[in-house]
Amino acid sequence: MTSTGSPFDDLRALFQIMPPPARDIVDIVRERDAELVKPPGSLGRLEEIVQWLAAWQGKSKPTIDRPLVAIFAANHGVVAQGVSKWPQGVTRQMMETFAAGGAAVNQICATYDLGLKVFDLALDIPTGDITQGEALDERAAAATFAFGMESIAGGIDLLCVGEMGIGNTTCAAAINYALYGGAASNWVGRGAGVDDEGLKRKIDAVERAVALHRDHLSDPLEVMRRLGGREICAIAGAIVAARIERIPVIIDGYVATAAAAIVHAVDSTAIEHCMAGHLSAEAPHGEALKRLGLKPLLDLGMRLGEGSGAAMAAGVVKAALACHRDMATFAQAKVG
Repeated sequence: MTSTGSPFDDLRALFQIMPPPARDIVDIVRERDAELVKPPGSLGRLEEIVQWLAAWQGKSKPTIDRPLVAIFAANHGVVAQGVSKWPQGVTRQMMETFAAGGAAVNQICATYDLGLKVFDLALDIPTGDITQGEALDERAAAATFAFGMESIAGGIDLLCVGEMGIGNTTCAAAINYALYGGAASNWVGRGAGVDDEGLKRKIDAVERAVALHRDHLSDPLEVMRRLGGREICAIAGAIVAARIERIPVIIDGYVATAAAAIVHAVDSTAIEHCMAGHLSAEAPHGEALKRLGLKPLLDLGMRLGEGSGAAMAAGVVKAALACHRDMATFAQAKVG
């Protein structure tokens, strides 16, 4: 690759060192699955989940010993356009709620024995208003991507990515509109509950933002920095780092999926280690997942964010692994 001296050069180089799945390991997993005391295929997607874990961990006996839910929190200048019913201060208040153990994701993580880390991405310095200019300059976007990569440190073996940020569904909609086209209204949902007038303002903001930056949107990393936010950059970095370190990833809702869309747009094979945790009630999420070729594990009508849907899915993934690991074989059970 030719270096341009751009801060994004190092990011692009990462896509050249991504390992493939360990397909030979999957054969070993299937052999054990055939011995378990159940009809072949009777556990449906639970069997596929274990194969997915094994393929990306590169282990015939996959583990979930150190699962982590990582929440990336940021604020957005586009809130000035009236795109949210909530003020930016709510992002900080929710950070305090996470720290006190009072949020929904805290309860889900406690129930399924999942680690939880929350990352404050300069909450007191909102990104630029994407309808007026770029959200981040290239250096800041690259640095935030690199910060997201560091979030996987500590020997984790399953990563769930989520976010918190007032106004960030507007940025997610702008990213999808820039990447996939169509009508802006097809990519804009009600987020945290805007009314009809608020929805019109969101659509207008997305249309103006993409029009403003249209000459720079052929590069997915430019889409990320111009239309996204710090949490989207960081989640993209975490996804890439997890791939390099063979850590399977569960993606949360619409905003986290927009970060995955950036990675996918750079290299369509780069999110093969990712699973969609759930289908959000945010209307455009289903179409976004289809574009990425991801089938959601759960459909619970959730639209909370904060990694809650990914954390719920992690409970299912843990149960799938427990069945594969701990069920008796036909020989052990003396069945058949």
